[in-house]
Parts: sequence; structure tokens; C-alpha cells
Amino acid sequence: MSATEAVASRKRHSANLSRRLAPYLFLLPFLILFVAFLIVPLLYALDLSVYKKALVGGTRFVGFENYAKAFVDGKFWAGVLTLIKFALMQIPVMLGLALLFALILDSGVVYLKSFFRVSFFIPYAVPTVIAALLWGYLYSPVSGPAAQIANALGWPKPDFLNPNTILPSIANIATWEYMGYNMIIYFGALQAIPQDLEEASTVDGASAFQHSLRVKLPLILPTILVTIIFSIIGSLQLFSEPFLLINVARSVINSSFTPNIYAYTQSFIGQQFNYAAAISFLLGAVTAVISYVFMLITSRSNR
Repeated sequence: MSATEAVASRKRHSANLSRRLAPYLFLLPFLILFVAFLIVPLLYALDLSVYKKALVGGTRFVGFENYAKAFVDGKFWAGVLTLIKFALMQIPVMLGLALLFALILDSGVVYLKSFFRVSFFIPYAVPTVIAALLWGYLYSPVSGPAAQIANALGWPKPDFLNPNTILPSIANIATWEYMGYNMIIYFGALQAIPQDLEEASTVDGASAFQHSLRVKLPLILPTILVTIIFSIIGSLQLFSEPFLLINVARSVINSSFTPNIYAYTQSFIGQQFNYAAAISFLLGAVTAVISYVFMLITSRSNR
């Protein structure tokens, strides 16, 4: 091989190496942040969960003792049951409304689509803390507008925060926050459906409702399933809304209302950081199992 061919070979090898390394160099900032803010905290929490700090003897390794304790903790499972009730109540309403509005916007009979898309999406852009405080004021039995109007008219004050209405009230907040986000996802999926299918449906005599039911919905079913899974995961991680409503519903929302609130209470109030870490990992396992069961059921039903 001549010197010229050797130089050309080295240049080609260098160019190929650069092309192979380029994607990883672009991904490197994300990988650094991913490891620093997710993997490292998870490993630290996992390390915490297998130790126990006692007044006598200090910190000692206990293996799965904290997990065994959490597994039989009635307060933890009561919180999980509360979240399951919340999910069954909130997810169908939120995703049903999101799908309905997405179909309406995609129908072609609505003017100012951009205005409505932004309007529906704005609540998602509002920080959760602000949203919970805003709805806490609206729900307040003392200073809330509904209570003031009822008082002025001599009617009994509505109680949005009693044991029977607290879950629907929190579900309303979550629906207000995330309905627009899911609507945008559905609308994007609907926009990707070829226009030729709608023209063919019209030629075949199908109405707009029939086209939506028999053509659009089956085509965006994978998108719907993804949003359901994300919603299940989000519902089982519920924390901010009930935690911020504690001040106006102390008699209903207690320290174990949800598993995340329970873990927070055990950690920052009870100083049981090791047990709180075990509760968090156990909640993650419950979330993974429920999500997997849902995916398994839907995959079998689609066969």
C-alpha cells in the first residue's frame, strides 16, 4: 500500500469513527443529567432502604427488613387503595374529555383551532403548586366564591372537601391540569391520519360520527393506550395536589392519604429516612405491576 493510499485509509477510518461517535456526543449532556439526577438518587435511595438507624447501635444493615415492614403496613396499602379509586374516577373522565375535544378540533367545523388548542393547554403550563392553591381557594368553605354565593343566597354552603367529595375534588384539579396536554397528543395523532381515508368514508356514505368511531379511533388506539399507561403512573404518584390541600382539609387528608405523602411524612417529620426509601421503592413496584397488567390485558384483547 502506497503512502497516499495509507493516508486516505486513515482519513476514511477517522471519518467513520467520527460518524459513529457523533450521536453519542450529542447524547452525552442528556446522559450526564440522567445519571446525575435519576440514577444516582435512585442508587442512594436504594442504599438507604437496606439500612436502619436506631438510637442504640447507630445505623446497621437490615437487608429487606424495611421492605417487609412496608409490605404489611396497613397505612401504605390504604393509600394505594385510595389512589386506585382516584385513578378509576379521574382517568376515564380526563382522557374521555381530551379525546372528545381532539375529535371536535379535528373535525374541520371549528374555527380558531390554534386559539382553542392553546386555551386547553394553558392549565398544563400552570405549576402544580399554583393550581392546587387556586383550587384550594375555590373549594374553601369559608372564603371560596361558591361558599360566599351560597351564604349570600341563604343556601347551605357546598362542602367540596369532606370524606365523600375529597377524591372527586382532587380528580377535578388533575383533570383541569392534564386534559389539555392529552388533548394535544390526541390531536397530533389525528392530524397524522391521511385525508384520503376521510374522503373514502364520505364516498361510502359514512357520517362524520361513523368515520370517527370506525376509522379514527382504531388508528390512534396505540396513542390512547400510551396516554392511559402514563396516566396510571401519574395517578399512582399523586402527591402535590392533596399535600397542598391539607391546610383546608386537615380532617380528611392525613399523613397517609397517599403513599407519597406517607413516605414524605415518615422521612421529613418522623426522620425515618430508611423506611421512607423502602416505601418509595415498594410504590414503584406496585406501579410497575399495575402498568404491566394493563399492558398485558390490552395486548391480549388486541390479538
